[in-house]
Amino acid sequence: MIYLEDFAPGQKFVSTTLRVDSAAIKAFAAQFDPQPFHLDENAARGSFFGGLAASGWHTAALTMRLLVESGFHPAGGIIGSRADELKWPRPVRPGDELHVEAEVLEARPSTSRPGQGFIKCRTTTLNQNGEPVQVLTMNLLVQGRPAQATAASPR
Repeated sequence: MIYLEDFAPGQKFVSTTLRVDSAAIKAFAAQFDPQPFHLDENAARGSFFGGLAASGWHTAALTMRLLVESGFHPAGGIIGSRADELKWPRPVRPGDELHVEAEVLEARPSTSRPGQGFIKCRTTTLNQNGEPVQVLTMNLLVQGRPAQATAASPR
């Protein structure tokens, strides 16, 4: 667990990799984004994407999984309060191997909630070629170090 006071601009966290296959792309799409270019190779070939592509929301869900399984463990969990940026610069294709690189941009205590604060973090999800497939800049709510631990520790 990483407390608010332990975050600093410039810190980076890198996840492991996850391989995406066409069955997973289609299963997610069937349930959450049933558009032809996410469900059917033939329909996808004639689309904007020119081939089967994962939903952007599938990419976002995979990003979350990779973050949760990485060393990025803000105290209290990964709790988003506001997104400043979300973009999908290129599609995720069957066979892509994704990983996430998260960078802390800022950390600040809350002015209205003692013991809590926010970190602004940019997560870039990259494919096996190092190409970004998603960029998300998010403000996360993070717990501060518990008061009894802070009071007991030397400064």
